[in-house]
Amino acid sequence: MKQVKQLDRVIVRFAGDSGDGMQLTGDRFTSETGRLGNDLATFPNFPAEIRAPAGTLPGVSSFQLHFADHDILTPGDAPDVLVAMNPAALRANLAELPRGGRIIVDTSEFTSRNLAKAGYGASPLTDGSLDGFAVSALDLTSLTMAAVEQFGLTRKDAVRARNMFALGLLSWLFGRQVTTTVDFLNRRFAGRPDVRDANVAAFKAGWNFGETTEDFAVSYEVKPARLAPGRYRTISGNTALALGLVAASKRAGLPLFLGAYPITPASDVLHELSKHKNFGVRTFQAEDEIAGVGAALGASYGGALGVTVTSGPGLALKAETIGLAVAVELPLVVVDVQRAGPSTGMPTKTEQADLLMALFGRNGESPVPVVAAASPSDCFDAAIEAARIALKYRTPVVLLSDGYLANGSEPWRIPDVADLPDISVEFATGPAGPDGFLPFSRDEETLARPWAIPGTPGLEHRIGGIEKAHGTGEISYDPGNHDRMVRLRQAKIDRIDVPALEADDPGGEARVLVLGWGSTQGPVAAAVRRVRKTGGQVAQAHLRHLNPLPANTGDVLRSYDRVLIPELNLGQLATLVRARYLVDAISYTQVRGMPFKAAELAGVIQDVIDSE
Repeated sequence: MKQVKQLDRVIVRFAGDSGDGMQLTGDRFTSETGRLGNDLATFPNFPAEIRAPAGTLPGVSSFQLHFADHDILTPGDAPDVLVAMNPAALRANLAELPRGGRIIVDTSEFTSRNLAKAGYGASPLTDGSLDGFAVSALDLTSLTMAAVEQFGLTRKDAVRARNMFALGLLSWLFGRQVTTTVDFLNRRFAGRPDVRDANVAAFKAGWNFGETTEDFAVSYEVKPARLAPGRYRTISGNTALALGLVAASKRAGLPLFLGAYPITPASDVLHELSKHKNFGVRTFQAEDEIAGVGAALGASYGGALGVTVTSGPGLALKAETIGLAVAVELPLVVVDVQRAGPSTGMPTKTEQADLLMALFGRNGESPVPVVAAASPSDCFDAAIEAARIALKYRTPVVLLSDGYLANGSEPWRIPDVADLPDISVEFATGPAGPDGFLPFSRDEETLARPWAIPGTPGLEHRIGGIEKAHGTGEISYDPGNHDRMVRLRQAKIDRIDVPALEADDPGGEARVLVLGWGSTQGPVAAAVRRVRKTGGQVAQAHLRHLNPLPANTGDVLRSYDRVLIPELNLGQLATLVRARYLVDAISYTQVRGMPFKAAELAGVIQDVIDSE
């Protein structure tokens, strides 16, 4: 019997060419990890090209999984175990592996040609550069081909199964079950029996290799985490967001209509929603971004929960129609899954650089509420909140996610539907008052106008982008009326009910506050946890609502001597904070297309504390 060693946490990274199946391998390992009850967080990282140049550094695709027997907040800073399928995968990831970390490589790929592609002058397996690491140099390709030889596959098809051999080996190494992955492979490749059987055989061969080889004398166990009681599933941000929209439509009692044009990294929301016709969901893949948002706004006019989903370049194209939604005052949820760079930029990399565009990126005074999700599972709740605001206040709402949240995954406690908020709405039914139907009259509490379904007898009315007279909605060029309407639309946004900003300050003695928004929540919280463990006093606050900001935001910020704002942009929230609250916030920024690392932020926080 081999020794089983207990660990409290592990970070594993699978890396190879974009055609090596690293995302599938990582996703499958994640599912098994979730099934065992570990807390987990993932970070898929892949090229934008469908088939990036094989064997090159830009073509490396990786999947990182952090799992533990306790609450974790990020996918981890650096891997403890690196599975590298070729020299490029090794070189692209080696710098992040700590000394003593385990490396598993496929030696068959370390040919002179592949080494040259990766920029190696000599093989790192023999030149001593890997001294200090625990290296398992295995001929994964030959082992896989031997395992699948009986199925008569071509060499090319046989080699494709080596990711399953690697998955089997890692499954043995960390005590994962065989049966559930075999069942998964049987379902996934049911239409191709030869491929199915080869992948199953490769997976089992990898597991058995770990069990029998002397190269691995120890396997590892990470006990289940202590999570709140309930039913859990592993969920990605895009899937959580889609399910949140479905839940919102049911709690609102409205059909859900999605008008969208495919764009990375938002397309999976369209894919997921298209599966839920049984819940009254209609999805429309439009010919372009403008048509998608136009159809969604039209659906809202007709009495549906209208939604459009996109990424940064698409949000720019949708700006005019979002402005129209502001003018006609109809509910509309606009999901922006942010990505890196202007123009096409880096489609598969993450960034938080659309905040100012979401707030101000339209002509005229056209205010819209902005809500930001904080984690993959939080995308579910953020979607419901965006729908609530849109429906209650008759306004378009921008919901910000990003590539890090969209593709990452974590355990999600499935909520009881009865515990979700009731966001039902009442349509105007008539009859009209003595002055006729007034489509731009106002609710005294929310300043929302009535929502009348087209065709309702007696409630015929005109809408459009030209300025409307207060109350009647007739076309008006009157200067005083325009001033009144602009201020009413702004006042409606300003009075949206949002929770107060809360600062996590356990000792109440911190003089430094770290303020975050969106996907920085996990890295910031992990960094704050590190600083506190070493005796540092630091407070943390996180913004979900970016417009309107919580009413007590200024008071919270001014109660600390220093305010640090980490962002994956060049300081957009910091600019707003300085302008609105006259707080000399410290902006710490990163625009590498990657999320923050907790260790890096912890160092920055400590530097700010020490400067006091």
